[in-house]
Amino acid sequence: MSPNEARDYARAAIGGYGWGGDQFSCLVSLWNRESGWRADALNPWSGAYGIPQALPGEKMASAGLDWRSNAGTQIRWGLSYISARYGDPCGAWNHSEQTGWY
Repeated sequence: MSPNEARDYARAAIGGYGWGGDQFSCLVSLWNRESGWRADALNPWSGAYGIPQALPGEKMASAGLDWRSNAGTQIRWGLSYISARYGDPCGAWNHSEQTGWY
C-alpha cells in the first residue's frame, strides 16, 4: 500500500471511532512526521517501526501477524493505540508537539 493509499485507508477507518475531518488532519500531521505513512519506516535510533512507529514494532502483532508489511494492520493498531492512550488523534498530536513523541 502506498502512502497515499494508507492515508485513504485511515480516512475511512477513523469514522469507526466517531472522529471527523479535524481529527484526520491531526492524524496526517502526526504520521507524516513519524513515518511519512510508510509501512516499512524504521527509526534507526529507537527501533520504532511502521506507520504509527510502534516501539517495539512487535506490539502491532495484536492487530495482525502481517504487521511488518501490512499498512492496514499498522493503521488499525495505531488508531486503537491513539484512542486508548490519548482519546483521539489531536490529543496524540498535541502530546507529540509538546514532547517530540507520542
